[in-house]
Amino acid sequence: MKLDKQKLVETLRTEGDNDTADKVAAQLPDEIDTDADAGALEAAGLDRTQLMAKLAGGAFGTTLTP
Repeated sequence: MKLDKQKLVETLRTEGDNDTADKVAAQLPDEIDTDADAGALEAAGLDRTQLMAKLAGGAFGTTLTP
């Protein structure tokens, strides 16, 4: 699944998680692929389960890839 980095950063900042937002902004590409970038997401303090929970809540926009 692909995510827009800026939307993720905004969501994290809204939740008060500025440290993770800073790491995401610095370490990840503009379009995040949750599979290909899993290691970088984990290094920033996010795992796939956390992202899926945020997605289920409609926290930020995504585009599904076939």
